[in-house]
Amino acid sequence: MRTLMFLAAIAMLAGCATDAERAAQAQRDVDQMMRVYGPACQKLGYKSDSDQWRNCVLRLDTKDNTERYPMTTTCFGHPGLFQCSTF
Repeated sequence: MRTLMFLAAIAMLAGCATDAERAAQAQRDVDQMMRVYGPACQKLGYKSDSDQWRNCVLRLDTKDNTERYPMTTTCFGHPGLFQCSTF
């Protein structure tokens, strides 16, 4: 039984990402956004690597994500006391 618990603990710890791994993943995500949406923002007239260009890239990525993964809100309860959750 101890061996099983020990192996389960090791498996759980192996699945954890370090801060460096999370930072590297975030950097890869940003690089991909710039590759995908950067040219479109340049065609819209924003100068590359300017604040307006970065805002354009973020807006296009957000728009694409909200279209791809729409959120739904579910509420239950009675008048005066609602519990809502958004997915």
